[in-house]
Amino acid sequence: MLAWVTGLGFGLPGLYGTWYFATHDQVWQFLGFPTYGDGPFDRVGLETSVPLLLAFLMICAAELVCGWWLWRRRAMGGEIALVLLPFEFTFWLGFALPLGPVLGGVRTVFVLLDWRAERRRERLNPT
Repeated sequence: MLAWVTGLGFGLPGLYGTWYFATHDQVWQFLGFPTYGDGPFDRVGLETSVPLLLAFLMICAAELVCGWWLWRRRAMGGEIALVLLPFEFTFWLGFALPLGPVLGGVRTVFVLLDWRAERRRERLNPT
């Protein structure tokens, strides 16, 4: 569920934010705060752009696929969750999205705990 929360929670506003940026050439403001801009990316010279926002949306879409695989208890879901994590962290930190690292960290802990439990089940019930 956490993969879906992060995928949809950042992806849906990201869709609107991308459209807004493409049509207004400025970062969308939500409740007075800039979304997907004016964060650490800007401070290091990586300005918000449509390609940067689209890359983030691709990560969000991959997160939704990852969530589906996790829900279906496919091993690939956990592997993709771990592979996506550094890319997600880069965007979450770069766009100053504080909930992202928290949700991603909790999801990673659950994935690792599930792997550990699965190994324990395999040792107890060898086939």
